[in-house]
Amino acid sequence: MTTTDSAGSSTSAPWMFRPRRRRTALAVLPLRPARPDSVQAALEPLIASHRTAYPRADLHELRRAYAVAERMHRGQPRKSGAPYITHPLAVSMILAAMGMDTTTLVAALLHDTVEDTAYTLGEVRADFGDEVAVLVDGVTKLDGEKWGDRAEAETFRKIVLAAAADLRVLVIKLADRLHNLRTLGFQPPEKRERIAKASLELLVPFAERLGIYVLKREMDDLAFAARHPEAHAATGTAVGSALRRADVTFGPALGRLREALAEHRVKAEVTLRPRHLYAIYQDLGGTPGTLRPSEAARILVLVDGDDQECYIALGAVHSVLHPIAGRVKDFIALPKFNLYQSLHTVVIGPEGDFLDVIIRNRAMHPVAELGIIAHIRAAGDAAATVDAVAGRRDLGWLRQLLTWQSNAPSADFLDGLRTDLATGHVAVFSSSGDVVALPAGATAIDFAYALCPETGDRCIGAVINGRLAALSAEVRSGNVVEILTAPDAGPSESWLDFATTAQTRVHIQHWLARRRADEAADTGRRDFAVTLAGHGIDLLAAEAQGESLAIARDLGYLEIDEMYAAMDGGSLDRDHVLVRFTESSP
Repeated sequence: MTTTDSAGSSTSAPWMFRPRRRRTALAVLPLRPARPDSVQAALEPLIASHRTAYPRADLHELRRAYAVAERMHRGQPRKSGAPYITHPLAVSMILAAMGMDTTTLVAALLHDTVEDTAYTLGEVRADFGDEVAVLVDGVTKLDGEKWGDRAEAETFRKIVLAAAADLRVLVIKLADRLHNLRTLGFQPPEKRERIAKASLELLVPFAERLGIYVLKREMDDLAFAARHPEAHAATGTAVGSALRRADVTFGPALGRLREALAEHRVKAEVTLRPRHLYAIYQDLGGTPGTLRPSEAARILVLVDGDDQECYIALGAVHSVLHPIAGRVKDFIALPKFNLYQSLHTVVIGPEGDFLDVIIRNRAMHPVAELGIIAHIRAAGDAAATVDAVAGRRDLGWLRQLLTWQSNAPSADFLDGLRTDLATGHVAVFSSSGDVVALPAGATAIDFAYALCPETGDRCIGAVINGRLAALSAEVRSGNVVEILTAPDAGPSESWLDFATTAQTRVHIQHWLARRRADEAADTGRRDFAVTLAGHGIDLLAAEAQGESLAIARDLGYLEIDEMYAAMDGGSLDRDHVLVRFTESSP
């Protein structure tokens, strides 16, 4: 009857760049195909898991993908000493347990072949089709020898772009990281710390943003154990001790809840749901001493009916257990940015403990656990694009990420992503009723750019809950914000002092850079026109006849303004350009 919070999933290799494994040996070794009986034996658990969600799945492609991956990775050991094929197979098992489709499992089996073996992306496409090739390419890290220090940031940018075309890229990458966290004990200490830290900063928040809590919880705890093993062990001991006393704390409350639900004619399953260790550690601000059972678990009420039945269930709960004022949260009427829907309330139990109660129906439950995966599965054969899935649920935060990331330099991209994915978020309403999710601490200028980059560029003020406010004013959950604009307005340097999101900062910096370039071009042109006039040459006439553009192109500039700006900045010698103009003049 007890439901645990940490479910099996698995995720992959660190986001950080790793040197590419040597591929030359594999390129020359004669590789014999795996025996059919050995392929069948290795794949049996995967096939059994996959058939629970897809009983009529065509397993031929799955067997072919395993045979190719096993052959290409043969001779490559993991740090544990196990054959490398155990890793892609484990990643596929994690995905199968979450009900992912056959194409995703095929891509998961092949996900490291292009990066780590002589198998090329062209061969993947020829052997398994475009769809699998897109997924494999999306999770393949960039070559560190080519990209250098930018490899990590550019690899993550590549993954984000690939996810726009197919969200399954992110799901595979998360499963890949989970498995690497499960086997982190075989890595040297400094690498364990680095991978765990990167997971908590980037991968875990991404899992939360996608609503895949089944992955997030286990990744949280594994990274926690790697970074703070003593605190992890102490928290686990405290939780175990608290749960052994759970019957005393929760038993009477559970009995009352079941009776109240029956009286209100609500069919529901009432269970105790232990919390995961890292969440408890964070809530208590460090290693706990003695935990109360109410701090170690929550009550889950899983309703058989529709949304209305959930509200009736909430009334039933409050009829027998006193609610705490201000502690009721309605994520059904106002879902979280990551698709999550439930009712949350805190009540006083018969023994005087504060008890957390979560209420949702059975249709909400898969989404609460699997997030975007539940919607990908519901889409069936439809493409798992951001647009397709966003038609079912709001993925505005991912759209915003896609709009600013292309302009962000590598160094700013990862820092901005960490900030935007940081825990703690607010839901702000536009004047038309749209909900905009922003990081905690976001300001009115962040809200303006989240609405639309053009709105941000032209904003001059804000109205928050009907009152005029500065663009630097912090917005909070539930605020209704209207942005005031002017057609000739534009960003100023001071906006960077209170812009908090990466999207906002990148857009402001990009606009300011364009303005500086325009100003430099104007100044350079004006000064150069005076110089040419002293030699009897009319710059306006030279531009009209195309001479200026021809000289600019000859000097390596695509536009005339770039040449003028270079002269103003000193990177292009004005006298040198003058010689070119005098030579071309009649």
